[in-house]
Amino acid sequence: MASIALDLAEPRGKLFAGPRVRRLRSQLGLTQTRMAEELGVSISYLNLIERNQRPLTAPFLLKLSHQYNLDLRQLTGADDDRLALDVSEALADPLLKGLDVGRAEVQEFVATSPGIAQAIVRLRSALRDARSSGTEAPQGDGPLELVRAFIQDRRNHFPELETRAEALADELRLAAPDFYAAVSDRLRARHGLTVRILPADVMPELLRRLDLHGRQLQLSELLDPASRSFQAAYQLALSEGRAEIDAIVARAGMPDTASERLLVQNLANYFAAALMMPYGRFHTACEATGYDLDLLQARFSAGLEQVAHRLTTLQRPGARGIPFFLVRVDRAGNISKRFSAGGFPFSRHGGNCPLWTLHKAFERPGQILRQLVEMEDGAKYVSIARTVRAYAQPYGGVRPEYAIAIGCEARHAHGLVYARGLDLGIGEATPIGLGCELCERPHCRQRARPPANSSLIIDEKQRGPNPVQFGHTG
Repeated sequence: MASIALDLAEPRGKLFAGPRVRRLRSQLGLTQTRMAEELGVSISYLNLIERNQRPLTAPFLLKLSHQYNLDLRQLTGADDDRLALDVSEALADPLLKGLDVGRAEVQEFVATSPGIAQAIVRLRSALRDARSSGTEAPQGDGPLELVRAFIQDRRNHFPELETRAEALADELRLAAPDFYAAVSDRLRARHGLTVRILPADVMPELLRRLDLHGRQLQLSELLDPASRSFQAAYQLALSEGRAEIDAIVARAGMPDTASERLLVQNLANYFAAALMMPYGRFHTACEATGYDLDLLQARFSAGLEQVAHRLTTLQRPGARGIPFFLVRVDRAGNISKRFSAGGFPFSRHGGNCPLWTLHKAFERPGQILRQLVEMEDGAKYVSIARTVRAYAQPYGGVRPEYAIAIGCEARHAHGLVYARGLDLGIGEATPIGLGCELCERPHCRQRARPPANSSLIIDEKQRGPNPVQFGHTG
């Protein structure tokens, strides 16, 4: 419980979270009387807490955590910043132009009515999809958005998969010291599947193929050793972790088959990574090395992106790692991956700010670029960016290029090897934003257009250093 004690020790003032406690009680199906009995407090005291007439004390929070196996961030408002940003984005819609809703008002609204705030965000998402499809009726999110939201809402951590994968990893270590060999032997002995590496001209359009007729798992020679291990582990996840995966999918309640199948795929990928990098051993190695990406790659025979993705999943109560975010982008700025164990704004939207070094990584392939950045609300983050190599390609083929950024809030970065030499307190940080539409920094010289709910200022008599001048309407 050391990480909980650290969180409670942070100077955040009195914590009033009555609506969250009331919603938690409702989700658990408990009456006030029952919850008060289980927590060892009086009914009147619990009633005062739920009505925001008493703050949540550290002992009360610890009781909640122990009694209901609760992640304290659900009550301490650690996710409020992210939700407030989502609500702000919804309020920036042109349909609401002229409304003057400040950040303080949004944050107060999110703190007192988180359920309604989430409803507003969903409506905004449905409206956006309706516009993009050319219809007026809300169409809802597609499979990618639904699955991404489901994973993010659970902070990219699935305890049941971790437990099953860790137990299986221990069995594999006893079978063979080499992970790929151990997984291949397991697939052959338990499931009658032989792993074969085939030439690229035999599988020109595929990297992995399950041939049930020939009882073979076929992998392309274009995959590097770490990727071969991962693809073999993916098949083992579907073979021996399917019960746990199916249970999660059933609880998710996805609205269509495509979303269900995509969630199965994502959870199998999660299981494969947990098998390659078992939670206990990986978390210990992270803490011992200062989360050194190169050392972790070497120790677990994994790729950079595999390690970076795994870092976003370390949220086991009592053994939590640094709450990392991960973003993957191509040269055109298209973001194809977003994962977060914390509240980094780009884990939901944005990420195309040209001042962020993620977009400079392509200029220095293979080099780690670190940066201390500051968002508009004053929150600081340590960001580490680097290019990643996709699978090999025969001569003349187009090899995909990506860059990834991982990082965390500066207040969590003291144990991070990449933060050495950085002044995480009052040190100078690069001011970045979510993108021009949402960023209101008036003096940004990289601005491409004015923010939403603002008006463009044109003055033919003068020209300043900033390419776009704007003022607020309403």
